[in-house]
Amino acid sequence: MTRPAAKLVHLRGAAGMDAIYRRITWRLLPLLMLCGAVACLDRIHIGYAQARMALDLPFGELAYAWGAALLLLGHLLCGVPAALLLERYGARQTLLRMMFGWGVVAVAGAFVKTPFEFYLSRFALGVFEAGFFPGVILYFTYWYPAARRAVPVALFTAAALAAGIVAGPLCDATLRHLDQAGGMTGWQWLLLLQGAPAAVLGVALYCWLADGPDHADWLPLGEQHMLLQDVAQDDAAHGEARDGDDDEGAIASNRMLALLADPAIHLLCAGALLIACAGGSLLLHLPSLLAAWGAPANSRWLAALPQCAAIAAMLWTARRYRRLPERRRHCIGALLTAVAGLLVTGAASAQLELALAGLVLAAAGIGAAAPLFITIVCDSLTPAGRAAGIALVAGAAMLGGALSPWAVALTEGNGRSDGSALLYLLIVLYLAAGTLLLALRTHGDAAAAQAAQLDDNPYVSG
Repeated sequence: MTRPAAKLVHLRGAAGMDAIYRRITWRLLPLLMLCGAVACLDRIHIGYAQARMALDLPFGELAYAWGAALLLLGHLLCGVPAALLLERYGARQTLLRMMFGWGVVAVAGAFVKTPFEFYLSRFALGVFEAGFFPGVILYFTYWYPAARRAVPVALFTAAALAAGIVAGPLCDATLRHLDQAGGMTGWQWLLLLQGAPAAVLGVALYCWLADGPDHADWLPLGEQHMLLQDVAQDDAAHGEARDGDDDEGAIASNRMLALLADPAIHLLCAGALLIACAGGSLLLHLPSLLAAWGAPANSRWLAALPQCAAIAAMLWTARRYRRLPERRRHCIGALLTAVAGLLVTGAASAQLELALAGLVLAAAGIGAAAPLFITIVCDSLTPAGRAAGIALVAGAAMLGGALSPWAVALTEGNGRSDGSALLYLLIVLYLAAGTLLLALRTHGDAAAAQAAQLDDNPYVSG
């Protein structure tokens, strides 16, 4: 039996390791956050362009519903294969193919003329985008151990949420000011200007990223070894190691079957679906809720307050992540905070200020739960099963978001205009998600308890 290699320790101790992870965060996150924001815009800008497209194209509302369904189908079919490709061939090549592909498809969508071309463009966009979010989360596991992983997850997720806040004003300005510029309509400029950056950023990712710490020539060799050792020890604490390059055919099939037989993946997928459905329903119905409570028609900034609260809570949670002894219970606590906020909102819907305060509290709970839930997903999977597992959970969340309009339509049919029926449905969804987390036992509980003994550092420390 070979003796284990001696543990490498930074000469500056914990402060030295913090400096290394801080450098990694500043190297990786700005570009990945920008890519996440662009991905969010490319997925939702069709909703803003739809009304203008209907004036120029020979198809109606049903065609856009089919387009949304085909986008979802592309995500569900290709999420797992895309994540497995990233694991096998590396982040640089895979993310380049994804982003360049969806950038070209998004630009081509500006020139569709028939329903078939529209359907093809939406499905292709779903195919290329499918593995991006789970792929980036998987990529973080190559660089950060569990105790430090919430920081990049929160920053990356916050960027997508921030893109959703600015999407409305940005899309409205493009539609209004560029209509008929250069002989193209506003909706064509919208798809063109928000699609082309994805292709450019894909090339930038290929040039800027490294597939892992062992390929990062911008890190000294000793720091590369310390990072690899840190992550390897974390992988050992979470189960079997990642398979090597000889993982082919039957081994991969057996690994997938073992993953699907694990009750944890079913609990995580169901929880992701419920949380995403509830969050998407609240975001979708927020403007009409404010209008029903008497908010002025021009006070769009009020709808941004809950989203800003979610971003702030997300980053605050990431900052304190290493001091949380048991993340699963803290995630449940964040969901209960969201429930409390929704109860306040439902009880005070006649008073705009109090109802809005309840929504801000609910959004803060949702934002705090998001990085915790994503890192719980990583903790609950063995390193060999993370690629497929993260993609499965991301697909369930995508499906939950697609169900949001149905949830809103279901509650709007009860004859009440104050939105209380929707609020109570969201309460049920969050309570159900918390119950599923209670039944979950993660591989990372012991690691989380050990990480809680570390000093508290600002979130930019990684």
